[in-house]
Amino acid sequence: MVTDDDAVRIRPATAADAPSVGAIWRDGWRDGHLGHVPEELVAIRTPESFDLRAAQRVGDTTVAEVAGEVAGFVMVVADEVEQVYVAAARRGTGVAGALLAEGLRQVGGNGHPRAWLAVAGGNARARRFYERQGWTDEGAFDYPARSSGGPIAVRCHRYTRQV
Repeated sequence: MVTDDDAVRIRPATAADAPSVGAIWRDGWRDGHLGHVPEELVAIRTPESFDLRAAQRVGDTTVAEVAGEVAGFVMVVADEVEQVYVAAARRGTGVAGALLAEGLRQVGGNGHPRAWLAVAGGNARARRFYERQGWTDEGAFDYPARSSGGPIAVRCHRYTRQV
């Protein structure tokens, strides 16, 4: 039975959400990327790096809140749904679908008819999820992951969907 406590509330992130976003991002990134990205990138994705980036990206971030706690987040830049992560305890509860729908809404609001996102090639769980959500795999490409030393090429798949 779904109660009001289980309802997903989507809202813009605030600075106070940054620690929760950083923790969800770190744990989710490790789940989906370890073994699928260059070791050079793994080495710089420290817990502190996620906290710092979460604080810096509050303006790009929308959170899903369940029972008063941040359960996940999405970051959108222009036509890219750049980050979508859900706390492990909330996976499979509809939070990811709600965040992805919000990401599509924002891309449309940014004036783009089509959204895209990148998924690490070996992240089969995420790839299945996006395909179930109606996204199309347009093939492999090298995504330039940001680092202080310049971009690091990460083999990903580009998924697209009409908004």
